[in-house]
Amino acid sequence: MKVIYLNNLAISAYSEIGNLKKVLLHRPGKELENLMPEYLEDLLFDDIPYLKIAQEEHDAFASIFRENNIEVVYLEDLAADSLYNNEIKNQFIDEFIEEAGIKGSKEYDILRDYFLSFESNKDMVCKMMEGVRKSEIHHGGPSLSDFLSNQYPFIIDPMPNLYFTRDPFAAIGEGVSIHKMSTVTRNRETLFAKYIFNFNPVYKGTTLFYNRTEKYSLEGGDILLLNEEVIAVGISQRTSPNAIERFTDLLLTEESTFKRVLAIDIPKTRAFMHLDTVFTMVDYDKFTIHPKIESDMTVYVLERGSDSEIKITKEIGRLGDILSKALGLDGVDLIKCGGNDIVDSAREQWNDGSNTLCISPGEVIVYSRNYVTNEILQQRGIKTHVMPCSELSRGRGGPRCMSMPLIRERL
Repeated sequence: MKVIYLNNLAISAYSEIGNLKKVLLHRPGKELENLMPEYLEDLLFDDIPYLKIAQEEHDAFASIFRENNIEVVYLEDLAADSLYNNEIKNQFIDEFIEEAGIKGSKEYDILRDYFLSFESNKDMVCKMMEGVRKSEIHHGGPSLSDFLSNQYPFIIDPMPNLYFTRDPFAAIGEGVSIHKMSTVTRNRETLFAKYIFNFNPVYKGTTLFYNRTEKYSLEGGDILLLNEEVIAVGISQRTSPNAIERFTDLLLTEESTFKRVLAIDIPKTRAFMHLDTVFTMVDYDKFTIHPKIESDMTVYVLERGSDSEIKITKEIGRLGDILSKALGLDGVDLIKCGGNDIVDSAREQWNDGSNTLCISPGEVIVYSRNYVTNEILQQRGIKTHVMPCSELSRGRGGPRCMSMPLIRERL
């Protein structure tokens, strides 16, 4: 196993823009081929990407990292490497089947034997991600008759959202937050993170700032590391204010560099799904933004008071002013997705034109289809690495959504 550390750390993430050194991806698998029109809404998809092209696009995405000396690791590999003995592997299989909603003991045993039949841990993990069709399970008697009686084609649902590795957990400082996702559909995704950060030889023992067992939902697309002292978290459709308070309490310790959490209240709609669909940081003083958030916003500043309790201060202001104050700058440059054209803005925002991934200050990865926004970024001095996206974009997530930085150089 090849391991690259920065200052002997497996996790080091203190900003959105520091030189990226190591990133986690998930190459889309056959879970995309288990999407069906009847069940798209349940699985949080609007369309069905064509897997072959989606994989080619994702490989091009990974190539941009490698061409810029950024190490790429894959979720499926890290999860498989975490199951290095039979005790851990059996525990993982049992927990996975339970969280898939399998109740009957006979069905449980049949699925357990099925997963154990795979020759490699990676093949087994990929099958779990892919989902299990009823037609794949061969049984010798009536034990599955009730189980197979309805018309739903899956014994275990696919997890097509996994290629958005930003959401199930987040690297923060030298630790991680493993999330309680807002939907049952996605909550199983965090089981892979649990085993990586408990058992993977590289990542086990990593400090946790939130855990999947918490009561309230928190998702990675709502967490932006503005600098070593300030984190912005969206109060969104998928992240609750209660979760942000709990996260803040766990994060703001005497040992932590982080001093404040900005809880930014955004509209609770799919168009504003996460904070990183509203804005992303592309340079020290530059952000891409959703054109519809330039009016006054409500922000709650969470800090630890002298009595060790979390103190909350409400502020109302324009996003530019909020970000300038948080970063200690005289002003910031807000680059509107699609520019000032209402049609271009709506189209490119729908295709995640604001969801860029910064790989170094002033250098970002963007979708090719958002050409209006990309040209504006270039005019503002931002270097763009343009990736193909005709199929990946159907999942309604951009380059930032599809990546979890594990190591960045500190600014």
